[in-house]
Amino acid sequence: MLTRFLVVYTALYAGYGVTTPFLPSFLAERGLSPGEIGLVLAGAQAVRLVAGPLAGRAADRLSATRGVLAAAALLSAVTALAYLAGSGPAGLLLVAMAHAAATAPLAPLADALALAAVRASYGRVRGTGSAAFIAGTLAAGQVIAWSGLAALLVCGAALFGFMALAAGRLPGGAIRPAPARPRALLRSAPFRRLVLVAALVIGSHAMHDAFAVLRWRAAGIGPGTASLLWAEAVAAEVLVFAVLGPPLLDRLGAARALALAGLAAAFRWGVMAETAALPALVLVQALHGLTFALLHLAAMRLLAATVPPALAATAQTLYGTLGLGLATTLTTLAAGPFYGLAGPRAFWGMAVLALAAVPLARTLAADPVAPTEDP
Repeated sequence: MLTRFLVVYTALYAGYGVTTPFLPSFLAERGLSPGEIGLVLAGAQAVRLVAGPLAGRAADRLSATRGVLAAAALLSAVTALAYLAGSGPAGLLLVAMAHAAATAPLAPLADALALAAVRASYGRVRGTGSAAFIAGTLAAGQVIAWSGLAALLVCGAALFGFMALAAGRLPGGAIRPAPARPRALLRSAPFRRLVLVAALVIGSHAMHDAFAVLRWRAAGIGPGTASLLWAEAVAAEVLVFAVLGPPLLDRLGAARALALAGLAAAFRWGVMAETAALPALVLVQALHGLTFALLHLAAMRLLAATVPPALAATAQTLYGTLGLGLATTLTTLAAGPFYGLAGPRAFWGMAVLALAAVPLARTLAADPVAPTEDP
């Protein structure tokens, strides 16, 4: 069973790796201006925020998480190919929105199934996904050199299509005769606090994702070294997911692990606000294993412990798209003006966000969410 999940996560994240980082370049090649590219990407993100929770709710109501996952993967393959036929801002916007709707529930639904079936090995499964993303991104550079940007979408479609086939072989879970209502999640204080903690810590990464390379270039760090710093962060993520994270989580417990992630993020952004010295950057890039991977493992453990099976897919999609997705969108929008105003010192703002998550994290406990609403 574990092998089946490893195959699904490899196909999923390799598909992301060969398509997502290079989509803006493909849109530019199709003649879109920077403003039009921004509009297309923003429209796609808006659709994701709605489509993910709707798919999760459908999966729970129909007791068909595996089927919805397979169908979404197949639609992701079809809409990836549709980019090749799209033209003009309006046409490409429609394709981007359709593709976003299809891909939005893939990772949350896969997580819901993995946590139910192979919870003890979830770190290894998710770490395999991160490694597959790296491999997909590296392979994409070779594909572009051989066949151009359009070939990446064909590769992505093939990977998503293969994922659809592999998802059909996953365990489907037991039939749930009495579907729970999602308002029970929103009324749950533990669930709301967990989403807020994750949103603060993950959202604090927005400044790094948008402006780290600019910060490093201004300090005289070349593209090759910058690439190595990014690779170090992702390697630390894989290491924590697959090896170090699970035993550390067992030792600390989920609440203290979330607090540690917040503290590590606050330290990381504080260092980046004050220096771009290479030894310091090497140190703080390694902290990505704590600020992202450990946080994700702890959040998944809390969701598995507190959310009833009848709301598992809904909880995952709400957590992933409305919590993390919306938080990242808002902090990214704020990061640009803030960095323009304060320069590297703007990273202190991200440190404050991450630090605010620490006292909230310490209050989290595995209190169950009621499976139904009060009448």
